[in-house]
Amino acid sequence: MENLLQRVESNRTVLVGKPVVKGTRLSVQFIVGLLASGSTHQEILDEYTYLTEEDIRACLAFAAQTLESSTFVPLAA
Repeated sequence: MENLLQRVESNRTVLVGKPVVKGTRLSVQFIVGLLASGSTHQEILDEYTYLTEEDIRACLAFAAQTLESSTFVPLAA
């Protein structure tokens, strides 16, 4: 998992510091959003030919790690 996480970087000069796939301007949030909306890994790879399968997995690993280290407060119903 640590190797995957090295594919994600935050740089305040790129997308105001949002976590992105290293060397791109594609945010982790964007990639995870594509997956959530039903895009397949292959569709993403076809559209963004400079990405790899490992880049997509890195976004998911980053999201999982972020959620693991967060405290959640239930929303009022």
